[in-house]
Amino acid sequence: MPNQFSRRLAIKNIVAGTAALSTSGILSAGACASEQKKQFALKGNINHSVCQWIYDDMTLDQLCKAVKGIGMDSIDLLAPKDWPVLQKNGIYCSMCYTVDNLGLYKGWNNKEYHPHLIKDYTDSISLVAKAGYKNLICFSGARNGMDDWTGLDNCVEGLKKILPVAERNGVIIVMELLNSKIDHKDYMCDKTLWGVELCKRIGSPNFKLLYDIYHMQIDEGDVIRTIQNYHEYIGHYHTGGVPGRNEIDDTQELYYPAIMRAIVTTGYKGHVAQEFIPKNPDKIAALKKCVEICDV
Repeated sequence: MPNQFSRRLAIKNIVAGTAALSTSGILSAGACASEQKKQFALKGNINHSVCQWIYDDMTLDQLCKAVKGIGMDSIDLLAPKDWPVLQKNGIYCSMCYTVDNLGLYKGWNNKEYHPHLIKDYTDSISLVAKAGYKNLICFSGARNGMDDWTGLDNCVEGLKKILPVAERNGVIIVMELLNSKIDHKDYMCDKTLWGVELCKRIGSPNFKLLYDIYHMQIDEGDVIRTIQNYHEYIGHYHTGGVPGRNEIDDTQELYYPAIMRAIVTTGYKGHVAQEFIPKNPDKIAALKKCVEICDV
């Protein structure tokens, strides 16, 4: 009898223990899933975007769906012809191209292009405003033997002719800072101080700089101090790993969490767009990881 009782008690304990372990396993799995969900939820301090040209092996519709899957709601560098696809997917265009963009090297520093640029930007500003967007990119152009101060004067002269239209429509004209050392030889707007001087001379809250972190690390470095000192002139940010313009992880020299914290501390409420070229063949997985790195 004692043996039988002991056996029954042992079986009862084993069953209870197994049930407890099973329940514990279920709870642990549930907790893990909940923790994962919490971990991947964006914090809301940074408005994340991504530059479309990196993903040109996908249709824009596919990219919109992938972006939404990560929890993002915007894409950079798209022209009016692309906006209907964004609108269908509930995605915002955080940086717009004009209708008839001349590119990086035929810009505002050359008076030869002013007639075309003034018409293009005047037409495009109204389209950007009607679509409910805010930022419209522009470029300085190449030096082509021109000195920087002449180029600066020419940019001021041309841009002042479209800024009243931008102001009336609530659109911000944003000139991109690009490196001239590696990627864009001879591009004029390649230093923050040149861009800041342009902003000061134009004197409008509707003209700002696109501070591309990758490009400016190459041409001048001192990224965080520059952001802290000149953030009032910056209307947009792009990312990229240095060297190589690949993932912004620990394989490169910039520590993006600190840079993002510096941006947040300035009170910036615009977008930060990922513009790295993934080494990972799964580009969307790479994008998700880099968004998480920047989500401070």
